[in-house]
Amino acid sequence: MWLTDIQKIGVGLTAAGCFFLLLGVITLFDTALLAFGNILFLAGLVLVIGHRRTLYFFARRQKIRGTICFLLGIVLILCRRPITGFIIEFCGIMALFGDFFSVIVSFLRSLPFIGPVLSSPYIAPTIDRLAGIRVLPI
Repeated sequence: MWLTDIQKIGVGLTAAGCFFLLLGVITLFDTALLAFGNILFLAGLVLVIGHRRTLYFFARRQKIRGTICFLLGIVLILCRRPITGFIIEFCGIMALFGDFFSVIVSFLRSLPFIGPVLSSPYIAPTIDRLAGIRVLPI
């Protein structure tokens, strides 16, 4: 996969946004970290896929509920309601990006250290069920 320099910066911003969101949750829903993570995540997403595709992605008819929940969650976090905002935002994230979880799990299984753990017979069925991967019983 060939990325332009702007897309590489976008991947970095998106990863930093996810890191700050995780750090905000670990520090018991710190408003500043959650807000910073949301801003970095959205900026990175725009740089990775572009302005028009981002607008098209969030404005699709099938994803409008997820978009409303995601944006409402960000607004609530910025209005100093971090727990309620994050719960609503998480519901929006699940509605918007839930289709990508199977792709993410497939990618993680190809990595050297994480792949064998996710492919182990004890963990794989649970991960497959959560990601929505359908496995034929053969």
